[in-house]
Amino acid sequence: MERHELDLISRLAGNHDELRHLWGRHQGFEAHLSRLDGVHHPSEAERREIGKLKRMKLRGKFRMQAILDAHRDA
Repeated sequence: MERHELDLISRLAGNHDELRHLWGRHQGFEAHLSRLDGVHHPSEAERREIGKLKRMKLRGKFRMQAILDAHRDA
């Protein structure tokens, strides 16, 4: 995410429960993916988990972006 988006998230998260929840999940997915990226030869199960985590992270990012866009337009 870009710096201005991170700044907006930190400003809004204190008063926006959904954004705070999404941001926490996003960070958790990022940490989990970082650990899995360290595996040199991931098993089939690990590859499926990586794909699932990436999709969940992306869905959350789209929702966060929608929230940020709504606050920018307000």
